[in-house]
Amino acid sequence: MFDLSQLEAAHAVVGAAMPPTPAYAWPLLSQRLGATVVVKHENHTPIGAFKVRGGLVYVDRLKRERPNTAGLISATRGNHGQSLAFAASRYGMPVTIYVPHGNSVEKNRAMRAFGANLIEYGEDFQAAREQAERHAQRDGLEFVPSFHPDLVLGVATYALELLRHAPDLDILYVPIGQGSGICGCILARDLLGLTTEIVGVQSTEAPSYALSFAAGTLVITETSNTRADGMATRVPDADALAIIRKGASRILQVSDDEIAAAIRAYWTDTHNVPEGAGAAALAAALQEKPRLGGRRVGVILSGGNIDFDLFKRWVMADAPAQGARAW
Repeated sequence: MFDLSQLEAAHAVVGAAMPPTPAYAWPLLSQRLGATVVVKHENHTPIGAFKVRGGLVYVDRLKRERPNTAGLISATRGNHGQSLAFAASRYGMPVTIYVPHGNSVEKNRAMRAFGANLIEYGEDFQAAREQAERHAQRDGLEFVPSFHPDLVLGVATYALELLRHAPDLDILYVPIGQGSGICGCILARDLLGLTTEIVGVQSTEAPSYALSFAAGTLVITETSNTRADGMATRVPDADALAIIRKGASRILQVSDDEIAAAIRAYWTDTHNVPEGAGAAALAAALQEKPRLGGRRVGVILSGGNIDFDLFKRWVMADAPAQGARAW
């Protein structure tokens, strides 16, 4: 999809808008897992999520190669839309974003604040995406899918930062929504000639990639009712699946309860609050704790954009009465 020089050039594009995000080895997390744990903090970007990198690289190429594009349009559950709105605002380009009804109130507010024209449509991401595609054809707008080579190239810059900082990671857990993040990690690892095992993570309530990985062909699910909206995908991308099947060792499924426990662990051990998808990698590592003893483990904290009301209803409502030690 790209070579190392192209990845480094993309890193320069991203670096013009934001500094590298930190990768910290948190001692309390390491004690919790019985392994050295390095967290890549993509919650520390200008939109609070890793996807900003893809938006910056996508819009940069678009403005260089097709400067007269009338505007961008896409569908999202939040972070992809924020990414495009943030990147497009740097170039004065209009952007329209479709979201499903009932989408994150705070992510909707953020997209509008970055300058997006926000439209609510349908009951899930897939319905919103299909309507956005119809709108693009009607008005001659550039439809930006959730998975595209430029988006993968952009988000792969976080993997470049992490794997150059910690090239000796034995295993890396990466959440999967539409697949750009894990594909970026796989491609960056291979370009750097490393042997880090990469494990994908999905929700038990939205396991389309996990099912497809096991079946060796695309499997579409009927629902995606996870509270971790960044992983609420029913229809996998064929190109993403091909990369994942070639470069990942497996895909784990974690429940919403496991994700909530991982969010609490992040708070007590690091004082960071991830969104659901952002905590999924740690949830998977905790699920595999017996096999991780003494190893160097990487986890991607992909974003921190969780609604406060959702945090209270989901994460805090089920908090153990005994307090933080039980978390």
